[in-house]
Order: sequence, then structure tokens, then C-alpha cells
Amino acid sequence: MPHKQKYIKYWRKNLQYLAILLSIWFVVSYGFGILLVEQLDQIRIGGFGLGFWFAQQGSIYVFVILIFVYVWLMNRLDRKHELDEREHDE
Repeated sequence: MPHKQKYIKYWRKNLQYLAILLSIWFVVSYGFGILLVEQLDQIRIGGFGLGFWFAQQGSIYVFVILIFVYVWLMNRLDRKHELDEREHDE
């Protein structure tokens, strides 16, 4: 495969990962924290409605988890395309 094609495939996959992960975050933060807040507030956690929890804390926790998922996915993608930084440090 030509060198340029390798990078094009790499960046397409990277953008696909970003689109999926940011969509998940959008659904959790905007959907659960704003649009569905009344329905989710019927479920109580520690005295607070679940919609309120997502608006105040849940979207932040999901974002942090998505950062770790993105790092894991990108490390796999780097190895697949032979772009792993650790191999080039030595």
C-alpha cells in the first residue's frame, strides 16, 4: 500500500472514532441532562433525580471514560498502522 494511502486510512479511522465518541458524549450530556431530564428525574439516586445527576456529574464522568477509550483505541490503531511511538523512541 502506498505511504499516503496508509495515512489516509489512519486519519479516516481516527475521525470515525472521534465522531462516535463525541456522539456518545453529546447524547449523555445534552440528551440525558437536558432533553430527557424530566423522564430521568423519576429515577432517584441519593435523593436526586437521575436527569439532574447526568446534568451535574454524569456527563463529566462519561467524558473522562471516553478519553480513556479514545487512548486505548488510538494505541490499537497506531500499532495496526505501524505508527506506535514507543517503537520509534529507541
